[in-house]
Amino acid sequence: MAMPRPLALLIALIVGVAAAIFFTPPPAGVSVNVMHTGGLLVLVMGLWATGALPESLTALIFFALAVLLGVAKPEVIFSGFTSGTLWLVLGGLVIAEAMRMTGLGERVARAALGTRVWTYPQLVAAVVLVAIVLAFLMPATVGRILLLVPIIAAVAERHGLVPGSKGHNGVVFATIVASFQCGTSILPANAPNLVLAGAAETLYGVHLIYAEYLWAQFPVLGLFKGALIILITCRVFPATTSNAGSAADLRPMSGNEKRLAAIVMISLALWATDFLHGIRPGWIALAAAVVSMLPRIGAVPVTLFQERIKFGSFFYIGAVLGLGAVMLDSGFSKAFGDVLLSVIRLEHGADAANFITLSVMSTFASMIVTNPAQPALLSPLAGALADASGWPIQTVLMTFAVGFSSLLLPYQAPPMVVGMQLAHLKVRDALRLTIPLALISIVALIPLQYLWWRVIGYFGH
Repeated sequence: MAMPRPLALLIALIVGVAAAIFFTPPPAGVSVNVMHTGGLLVLVMGLWATGALPESLTALIFFALAVLLGVAKPEVIFSGFTSGTLWLVLGGLVIAEAMRMTGLGERVARAALGTRVWTYPQLVAAVVLVAIVLAFLMPATVGRILLLVPIIAAVAERHGLVPGSKGHNGVVFATIVASFQCGTSILPANAPNLVLAGAAETLYGVHLIYAEYLWAQFPVLGLFKGALIILITCRVFPATTSNAGSAADLRPMSGNEKRLAAIVMISLALWATDFLHGIRPGWIALAAAVVSMLPRIGAVPVTLFQERIKFGSFFYIGAVLGLGAVMLDSGFSKAFGDVLLSVIRLEHGADAANFITLSVMSTFASMIVTNPAQPALLSPLAGALADASGWPIQTVLMTFAVGFSSLLLPYQAPPMVVGMQLAHLKVRDALRLTIPLALISIVALIPLQYLWWRVIGYFGH
């Protein structure tokens, strides 16, 4: 199939800029390999940010070029595959597909929404709550959105909100946005979280703990962000509900659903207590995936692994983690960090100013490289930023999550684009929710997050 001319021109532009950087003689004090890494970074990040090629294909391009060009040793390039975070991704893919295949995910959603007729604000609040609850149970944003959108759309119609109406759009948008943005406050629930956790481990040997991550991020980025989504949705997509139909009755739970429910609940318990037993979330997810496919014991046939699991995101996360390691190993991160620190001012003891600066910088960095790729770009700079601010390196890393928890434009979060395509929603309608939500998050939630971290002593002094 011939490539559309605009797309071909976009790819040519990205390749041209990357090649120009690659072949530019390095400035004084900078090695040739830093320029080579910069060219590779522009190529890969450009292709990911524009969606010019499938993310998994871009990931393979990174692996191939990084090895062939010799920008780093293979053990650095492929270091992401030794990270427990990548195996959390694989376990999440299996569990998410099992939730869909057995019908357990649909049961959770329908049971939470019930059969009553809600007022419009109640309905919006209910779907946001369901999206948050499912983020704990189903660690894959695309899977949650693919599961929830048809269910929520049917619930909206049952409440008299016809497809294309403000109310219908509002309910579905609230579901999609909450699935991604509130999910950033739950460690296994979103791709950017996993990239951040993997980068922290691969680059600095810092292990993000499930319970600690939840304690630091969920109160503001989960609960308050969810409440803000509800308020803005009701404001920009006003509607009135009515009883336009009855809900289908839930069938009795099957044996597979019961077994999968037990596996998921045990996994949740182990994730929430990882600070006690020390088992990493990735190994828990991998074990849960294995058990869910075991004959007689599990909930789904082992053929699910070959027939239903799409490995694109597995290689994508592996490439993102590897790119961060290459940036650090080549010296690119230090050079880029020196330039960045000459532009932004961080000072020891100025926690409020430092936090706002880094959070806003992280938010706008997500616009350039997309939310999942943002931690790959910024994590290699965390060491220099920690030295400049006087914070523990983990605090700097967690501040990046404050940035990628927001999005101004839908393209920043691929799962949101998938949900909009599934529900036939328009970008201009999405902007009515995402832009006010991002602006209010910057003005109100970032200071609130700072106060929360101050209360829990997260700045290390």
